[in-house]
Amino acid sequence: MFQIVQKKRLNDSMTQMRVQAPYVAKKAQAGQFIILRVNEYGERIPLTIADYDREAGTVDIIFQKVGKTTLLLDTLEEGDSILDFIGPLGKASELEGYHYAAVIGGGAGCAIAYPQAKALHALGAKVDMIAGFRSQDIIILEDEMKAASDQLYLMTDDGSNGHKGFVTDALKQNIEAGAKYDLVVAIGPLPMMKAVCNLTKEYGIKTIISMNSIMIDGTGMCGGCRVTVGGETKFACVDGPDFDGHLVDFDEVMKRAKTYAELERESTREFNCRLMQQAEQ
Repeated sequence: MFQIVQKKRLNDSMTQMRVQAPYVAKKAQAGQFIILRVNEYGERIPLTIADYDREAGTVDIIFQKVGKTTLLLDTLEEGDSILDFIGPLGKASELEGYHYAAVIGGGAGCAIAYPQAKALHALGAKVDMIAGFRSQDIIILEDEMKAASDQLYLMTDDGSNGHKGFVTDALKQNIEAGAKYDLVVAIGPLPMMKAVCNLTKEYGIKTIISMNSIMIDGTGMCGGCRVTVGGETKFACVDGPDFDGHLVDFDEVMKRAKTYAELERESTREFNCRLMQQAEQ
């Protein structure tokens, strides 16, 4: 059992948990993930490692309450325990040797982009972080992202924070202003990552994206995280999650990502109904 030592609500739909998992913390690196199971009846889901403390033996995870298992996970409080918490899994991000990087996060993807920026910064690279959200009231990890970068650019779709636009707007503006990026890391919704890659390809800037959002079982057995990279089939959980964004077939991935959308919505509706029934008893 893995005890939750801290729980923090980042906004109405996102939660951060700090979990006591010393063996995972000992080996964890930026870009890797864990597989958890809330209880013996629960499904296994992958979540990216948002942060870790080797001395304290803790691992941070950040999740959005969008499905049955994340809703169930959010019912746990500090002092409660998670049944299974296995990792670190996946290949660590290869971030050494870069001098000036732009790390881009979109919405919940900022929880994964943040450790990438932190690792690059620790390696001595200059880091510009660009984070995009729908509106000001759902911005997360602002202080953490500032600490992990030399400059933080916060963009909102509606301009409620005073900076209206997409992450690609800020990225293009920086490049045209003379930013000599030798690496761009983009993590977020598939359409956002595709747009970033289309832009950086024009400028010949190496771009790494994360395919964590399409993973399911995390071991390469289910095949649900297949992705075509440079004409070859790869599995996000064992070959990634990081890939060269200029080689990824985004159109294929986005089409397949919708396959189980209705089943996921139905599962979430049933779980919410059970929660309401329990609350009424």
